[in-house]
Formats: sequence, structure tokens, C-alpha cells
Amino acid sequence: MNNMRVLKFSTLSLLALGFLSQSCGLFGGGSSDNGELIGVPDRQGWEMTRPYGMIAVPAGTFHMGQADEDVAATQINLNKQVTIGAFFMDETEITNNEYRQFTQAITEGSEVDLPAGYSIADLLPDTMVWTEDFTHHMGDPMVVYYWSHPAFDDYPVVGVDWNAAKYFCEWRTQHLNEYRQSVGLPIMPAFRLPSEAEWEYAARGGRDMAKYPWGNPYIRNQRGCLLANFKPGRGNYFDDGFAYTSQVATYFSNDYGLFDMSGNVAEWCEDAYNPSAMPLVWDLNPTYYDERIDYKIVRGGSWKDIAYYLETGTRTYEHRDSARSSIGFRCAMTYLGRSSGYEF
Repeated sequence: MNNMRVLKFSTLSLLALGFLSQSCGLFGGGSSDNGELIGVPDRQGWEMTRPYGMIAVPAGTFHMGQADEDVAATQINLNKQVTIGAFFMDETEITNNEYRQFTQAITEGSEVDLPAGYSIADLLPDTMVWTEDFTHHMGDPMVVYYWSHPAFDDYPVVGVDWNAAKYFCEWRTQHLNEYRQSVGLPIMPAFRLPSEAEWEYAARGGRDMAKYPWGNPYIRNQRGCLLANFKPGRGNYFDDGFAYTSQVATYFSNDYGLFDMSGNVAEWCEDAYNPSAMPLVWDLNPTYYDERIDYKIVRGGSWKDIAYYLETGTRTYEHRDSARSSIGFRCAMTYLGRSSGYEF
């Protein structure tokens, strides 16, 4: 009998101690981790997937800066070794039809706030750039048809300023992540404009110090065909097959699989323009931010530019609220986590 009482008392004591340990811990609440540091349980796993239409660019180190003679004697892009983290970049420039999906969405109503001082009309491509950018130029057909006609759906969007390109990235981020959340997937990193360093690194396609995305040193292949859409010679615009822009991905891609990194349309980058930026920025994922500067970096050269502006190391700029017939953009997205290498 005494043994039975002792057994019952011991059992009750253990149950009471267990209850107290769960409900009256040092900070209150219960725990099933046996006192060990194991992290928060039941966290959803993560796998970085490649967004549709984008190319994975691996991390690496390269020599950023002028890849050939500084013809204009600008001295604004001296060579510097920098490291770039892995990221995704659009395979081509954003097309008219892709941008039309965005304009229709914001016309129907978007929850993303418009940039300060901007209306929906300000985000539509400015078709008048085809006449206003040039003196005594019959650009009326381009004004009428380039944005609106389906013949130009797969051509790069132009007439979009830096602010509108930034807002497109915000909308695209919301559009993707609303869907992912609706099916129970974790959100993806934000779409954004590429930094100047990312753009140059991607343009070289893994060829350090390459003058052009396809390598060195020529702008024609062995058959004499031009390798990009630009202004060869003195006004011989059609020598490359197009008087104005061309359909995206008309010419060969670089070694990363990116099309039109030189020519067709120049592209907005994230950075503010500072001629002295190179020695100021860090050598790991450099990006020059300065809200006081309204000029933003433009890279790659366009259908109306000479070959010098097609070089991977040539820096140019434009005012953030200026739209041009020769400037478009593409998006980038940061790669989260360390790459195994198989994504690339």
C-alpha cells in the first residue's frame, strides 16, 4: 500500500513539473525544443526560381571601365576591379506589348502609388519623341504607329523616362507576388533597374575587358554583316537592316544569353550620373545613389548612335524625366542565396 502511494505521488509530481515547465518558463509559454536552439519550426522552404523571360547572370569579378581608347577623352570610366553578386536580367529590352500589359493594368486600377507628381498619362510612352528628338525629320509615321500598331509589338518600348521605368518595376513586382501569395508561395525579390556595374558586367557576357558584348574588336562578322543595330558610317542607318529600331533578339546574344546589350535602344540604369563616381563607389556591387542628381546613367548605345556608344565601357546619361526615341530599359532581380552554379 505504501509503495502504491509513493508511486502515485511521484507520478503526480512529474506531471505537475511538466505542466509548470511548459506554462511557467523563464519568459512564459511552452516549448517542445527540449531547451535547445533549433530555430522557429514549420518555416516554409525557399527555392529561387528563374522569372519568365529572364536570364541568370552568375556572380563574378571583372574589370569595370573603358575597354578601349577613350575617344572623347572623358576620363569618367577608369578601370576598376569589382565583384558582382548573382542576379537575373531580362533576356531582351522591355517590348511595346509587355509595356502595354502594364499600362492597361494601371488604367484599370493599381494599388501601387504613382511617383510623386505623376499621372497615368505620364507613364504612357511619349510618341512625340519621334519628331521632337530630331530637327526637320519626318517622324510622323513612327508617332502614329510605333506604340499603337501590332506591327511593333515585339520592338523595344521607347519614350519612357527613368521614373516611369522605375514604376514599371514596382508594378511588375506587385503583379508577380500577388499571384505567388494567392497560391501559397513566398514572395520573390523586387524587380528593379540594373545598377550600372551590373549592366556592364552582364553586357560583357563573361568576357573580361571585352570591347563589345560579342568580344573584340570588330562590329561586323566574317561575312561582313553588322552585329548590332546602330549608325554605321556617316548616316548609313539601314546598313544593319533597320532604319530605326529592330525587333528584340534580332541579333545574336552574348555568352550569357542576353540580346541587344549594344545597339537597338540604350537602357536606363539605377545609378545617378557622376563623372567621378568610379573612385567613390565600393568594389562590391557598386551603385552610385544621389537624390540631388537628376541625371541618370544610360548604357548600351542605340539605333541612332555611332559604334563608340556601343562599347561596354562607354558611359552616357540623361535627365530622369526626359523621354527619348532611343532609350528603353530592361529589369533585373537580385538572386537570393548562394548559387550552386547549376542555375547558370
